[in-house]
Amino acid sequence: MHGAQDEILYEAHPHIGTNVLPRVITSIRKTIEDHGGTIIFNSKVNELIVESNSIKGVKLSDGQIIKSNAVILATGHSARDIYEMLWNQKILLEAKPFAIGVRVEHPQSLIDTIQYHGVSRGDYLPAASYSLVQQVEGRGVYSFCMCPGGFIVPAMSGGNELVVNGMSPSGRNSKWANSGIVVEVKLDDLTKYESYGPLAGLQLQKELEQLAFKNKDGEGVIAPAQRLDDFVSGRQSNILPNCSYQPGITPSPIHSWLPQGISTRLQEGFRQFDKKMKGFITSEAVVVALESRTSSPIRIPRNCDTLQHTQIQGLYPCGEGAGYSGGIVSSAIDGERCAEAVALCFGIRE
Repeated sequence: MHGAQDEILYEAHPHIGTNVLPRVITSIRKTIEDHGGTIIFNSKVNELIVESNSIKGVKLSDGQIIKSNAVILATGHSARDIYEMLWNQKILLEAKPFAIGVRVEHPQSLIDTIQYHGVSRGDYLPAASYSLVQQVEGRGVYSFCMCPGGFIVPAMSGGNELVVNGMSPSGRNSKWANSGIVVEVKLDDLTKYESYGPLAGLQLQKELEQLAFKNKDGEGVIAPAQRLDDFVSGRQSNILPNCSYQPGITPSPIHSWLPQGISTRLQEGFRQFDKKMKGFITSEAVVVALESRTSSPIRIPRNCDTLQHTQIQGLYPCGEGAGYSGGIVSSAIDGERCAEAVALCFGIRE
């Protein structure tokens, strides 16, 4: 309906493609407008209007007030100002487990050889992918958002921080394969940040992203990087392999400045992954920091039946930013669920 491939309806791992997504979003926006909705650009919500624990609307940064008895809060997991706004308004938030690590990139041809057990994948097989998980010292170490035939891209949302992510075009036809490799961060790991309350994980996330920014040699968003075999062995990399990250990479001893609990678990995780995929650890692979936005470190609690906030009637926390999805498709599904919940509440839908 909006331009994505039909395959996303039945594939186990649906993939739209970063190059296709902008026109899908444009088409969705047009559908909303055709049905009477309004899209307001260059606007920022500064305050939720709440009376007697019921939502009454939102106040924008320009002073404009939009009145409503239902607000779907779907701001994404990087809208830190929204978390701080909710906390300042004493609206209930919860810290939740999340994950932090790095993004690793191999030549796609190498991953093809490992996964297909042949010299090349030929003309008909797709770019090979992988899914890896290992328990290391009581924490999960796992691959996240694996991008066959993809690129590593910058993903920070503020200044003086360094965050990377991965993307694949719809054809998955680049010469690289990349994936986040991350370590589970549990609430027990956040005792140092207890004074931040439910924003504890957010503070750890901020500090490590700023640390990654400081541990690079170069201007702008050049990223710190290390050969995978050097990272596992705890050695400095003097020369780096080619990398898809367009702003550029610079040698950095990532193993030495990541928190020890993350660094050592990553190293052991990589060793175990190499047993499952022989040749995974290689000087041809590069580790790029920092992968820290796998999911929100905060959950905005909601009733499992009405999907309304447990404290504020008419407020519908939604999607990744609220802690209820991870990725494009699951976020879209959660958005649909919230819209249906609003319609049910107002008697528009039975």
